[in-house]
This record gives sequence, C-alpha cells and structure tokens, in this order.
Amino acid sequence: MIRIPISMERRPAGPVAERLRRVVRATLDRLGIDDAEVSLVLTGDGRLEELNRTWRGIGAPTDVLSFPDGETLPDGLRFLGEIVISVDTARAQARRLGHSLERELEELTLHGVLHLAGFDHEADGGEMERLELDLREELLP
Repeated sequence: MIRIPISMERRPAGPVAERLRRVVRATLDRLGIDDAEVSLVLTGDGRLEELNRTWRGIGAPTDVLSFPDGETLPDGLRFLGEIVISVDTARAQARRLGHSLERELEELTLHGVLHLAGFDHEADGGEMERLELDLREELLP
C-alpha cells in the first residue's frame, strides 16, 4: 500500500492531485518500494525560501526540496518523507521550458521521490540524473 497525502497551500490552476499521486506510485513501483507514505506539499516561493535558508543555508527560493525520513508509522507503513514544491517557481520554469505547469509539477515530484528513495544527484556521478531521465520518458505522458 502506498499512501500520499497532499497539502495545497498554493493551488495550481487545474486539478493535479491525482496526477502527482500517480507519479509517486509509479516511481515507487519502479524502484520496488511498497508499504510507504510520501507527503507532498504544494506551496509558494516564500515557504521554499524559508526552508532553503533553514536547511541548506541558501537565502533564495528553489523549486523542490525533499526531506527524507524512513521511520515506521504505527500502521506499519514506512514514512519515506516529505516533498515540498513551489508552485510559483514551477510555473516560471514551465513557461521557460515550454510545457505545462502540470508537467513541471510531475517532473519535480519525480525528482523529489528519487531523493526520498536515497538518490543524490550532487554526489552520485550522474546516476540519479540518468535514472530520472529514463523515468520521465517511461512514466510521464
């Protein structure tokens, strides 16, 4: 069982919750992870700037941050952690890249799930990037 609570502090224009849940489920399935919970928060640049400053020492917003956990919950699921996405930055990136906001949110969600699963693009010699590109092609329409 995979559980994916979503909190929308900043709502995108269209419905995205089920699309993002599908990305989380498909990515975890592809990685062989089940019986897990992933929390997803859609918010704005202000919150991401605050989190980025607190946890990374960078006083600027970013598109996505992941907070891995791994603790076993009372119901037996493993809490993989929380993914926090700035809808503001995602919207700007989508415009710049020429695709929809929904597509950008899916890509950022995929990126966040890979971090929760233990991948680290800053230290793995390109492994996460290659996997992420393969999964985008495989899982995202």
